[in-house]
Amino acid sequence: MKKISPELLKSVNELESVPDNQLEWLIENSELRSFEEGDYLFRKGDPIDRLNIILEGRFAIKVEQNGQFRLVSNLESNSITGYLPYSRAIAASGYAEALAPAKVLSLHKDHFRHMIHEFEELTTVLVHEMSTRIRHFTKLQQQNDKMMALGKLSAGLAHELNNPSAAVVRSARSLKKHLSFLPDHFKSVIKIRIEDHLVDAINKIVFDKAGAGVVHLPLMERSEKEDEIAEWLEDNGFQDGYELAENFVDFNFSLSDFEQVKSSVRAQDLVPIVNWLSQVLITEKLVNEIEEASQRINDLVLSVKSYTHMDQAPERKHTDIHIGINSTLTMLQHKLKKGNIEVIRNFAELPEVPIFVSEMNQVWTNLIDNAIDGMDAAGDKKLEIQSTKDGRFVKTQIIDSGKGIPEDIIDKIFDPFFTTKPVGKGTGLGLDVVRQIVNQHNGSINVNSKPGRTEFVVCLPMD
Repeated sequence: MKKISPELLKSVNELESVPDNQLEWLIENSELRSFEEGDYLFRKGDPIDRLNIILEGRFAIKVEQNGQFRLVSNLESNSITGYLPYSRAIAASGYAEALAPAKVLSLHKDHFRHMIHEFEELTTVLVHEMSTRIRHFTKLQQQNDKMMALGKLSAGLAHELNNPSAAVVRSARSLKKHLSFLPDHFKSVIKIRIEDHLVDAINKIVFDKAGAGVVHLPLMERSEKEDEIAEWLEDNGFQDGYELAENFVDFNFSLSDFEQVKSSVRAQDLVPIVNWLSQVLITEKLVNEIEEASQRINDLVLSVKSYTHMDQAPERKHTDIHIGINSTLTMLQHKLKKGNIEVIRNFAELPEVPIFVSEMNQVWTNLIDNAIDGMDAAGDKKLEIQSTKDGRFVKTQIIDSGKGIPEDIIDKIFDPFFTTKPVGKGTGLGLDVVRQIVNQHNGSINVNSKPGRTEFVVCLPMD
């Protein structure tokens, strides 16, 4: 490559305005380092103690996750990386691998004190570069944080949708199989001779039972009723008494109901009529199961739509805050179930508040998700959400029974990049984002914590 000169360094955009004498000092006190393809400019854990100006070549920045490398970005020629003035970075968190032969000009941090004191323009340029790097890193971390949250919600939503969708498929198949038996039963049904008023009486029994829906009895009581009904059916000519009994117990049939049917029909018509009753009730049960599962899917879709507010423009809208809180609880239902957490809602009747709906849903998600995580080791897990009117404000309290926040860090929890979660589970941006959104609404957020009770209080103005 050409001899390193101030003119060569000025091909780096950031250094274009730096006086020549300062660039000459930089050249004189720096080391020119050469790298072959596959060499590392730095590895994870290496000390960050040099300013690096890439003059030739390019490097791939990679991080290791779960034993695999993920490409983060590329460092092109004529770019600056490494240690910068006033930087607090200590060690590299990733790898920089040369993708081609490269030349790098490196200045050790031992020279920075002299540079800061003597060379204002050079220092200013490098400080500005650090500010740009912080903004880029913050944006990247926020994006990663959102993707992590989206991943959690997507996994939870898929889990929640799996049960009702599987129920629809299962019930539909059962219904199809059940209906295939109808032609055989129909032959015996059309042979029945019965007067209209007796038909009405039997119809009333079956449709009253169907209208009341399936009942859920204690196991012992249910078992006793199944035995009673099965014994009655087999005493009256049925070969599959226990198979039929289970269905009739679901709809709370009693022996007196069967006796009423028996007294209303000819002896030879009892079996086809009771079989017909069973067919009607099975069909009713399967259709109800399909309806309930489909409604559950519909409710989840509506919760997603409400949570993202994806059909509305991004502007303030007078909204009942309970809608967003309930949607968030639905989205996090999988974590609540998995953690065996009791949810207590104490909602007051409140006026609608002018809010950015999607942004406030981020607030509820971060606070409730943190509360759930905070109860990992708790015995009695309770999540309580209270809402009240406090003067000209609507106050929402999110209270968990977790281990609490230690006194020595409670003042830091809203700081950017501060987190108490293990590596890979938190970026430290959640509560910072919460505070920014609440401030955007001219509201306030505070926290009170002790072992067994942590309370976040969000106040939003009604005007």
